[in-house]
Amino acid sequence: MVTMQDVAERAGVTKQTVSNVVTGRVAVRPATEARVRAAIAELGYVPNLVARSLATGSSRTVGLFVPTVSVPFYADVVEEVEDALEERGYRLLLCTTRLDGERARRHLAALAGRSVDALLIAGDQDLTGHLPLLADARFPVVLCAWEAALPAGFPVVTVDYEHGGHLAGRHLRALGHERALVLASPAHTVRAAGFRRAFREDGVELPGDAVRTAAEPTFRGGFAAALDALRDRPDTTAVFATHDVLAVAAVEAARSLGRAVPDDLSVVAHDDTPAGLLSGTALTSVTLPKRAMARQAVDLALAAPGTAVSRLLLPSLTPGESTAPAR
Repeated sequence: MVTMQDVAERAGVTKQTVSNVVTGRVAVRPATEARVRAAIAELGYVPNLVARSLATGSSRTVGLFVPTVSVPFYADVVEEVEDALEERGYRLLLCTTRLDGERARRHLAALAGRSVDALLIAGDQDLTGHLPLLADARFPVVLCAWEAALPAGFPVVTVDYEHGGHLAGRHLRALGHERALVLASPAHTVRAAGFRRAFREDGVELPGDAVRTAAEPTFRGGFAAALDALRDRPDTTAVFATHDVLAVAAVEAARSLGRAVPDDLSVVAHDDTPAGLLSGTALTSVTLPKRAMARQAVDLALAAPGTAVSRLLLPSLTPGESTAPAR
């Protein structure tokens, strides 16, 4: 087995210098670091992470919880967190809840006693009620992409989702739309509220049944809900879908009823992920600063703040080909 001493001898440095390069705790001159890393690669040296953790009190590992990696939004968050950690010499420990509350509870309980330097929790689905498990955690816990009511005592980096809905509403109002529907996921009540507020500012009060909730936040669930809504309200000229998959479903539902997008129906999406490309039309969408959010969450986690800090990032609206002036 290759040892740290072997690497030191190959690179012509001390064992402590090799340790400084591996742990990243002490800066090493670039030329020296390059020699050490070349020796590590040549010899195939693998640091003993357990021993290093015991010696330094740090595992150089950060945990990340996400609901799923099958959704492009969370996939982007995972990639950005991993990149930000790697730049700082940390590794990522990833857990997915799969939208299963009991699975989430088990993972959190196990992780609370594990040797990690920090924990990031992205997305509030199935996790809010389990946060007390982390009350005695010996590492910083930072929440991000949090849309539910913010729990006390935790640093948070999230997006102003209400503002996102408001942006969608103001865009449609600027195009003269008055008869609009919201196609929502059950968890997206804040986005729908922002959309309603945008119409209300112009004296247009959307009726109670203007918000249609998909039974499940999938294409199938969105298609069924959009089809029912457009049949119930055939005079609708615009739809705001609270995430991209639902927007694609709304476009397909409109087409199945013989309505063209955007000539007969304008559609605004939310999240601006690659899923929106499946509609065949460049969707007008609320764009979230998800990668900036992920990086700021890492910064907070590694800074180990003593008090709870909340950062609210603003989304923007990206115009596409799915919206047009009302007829």
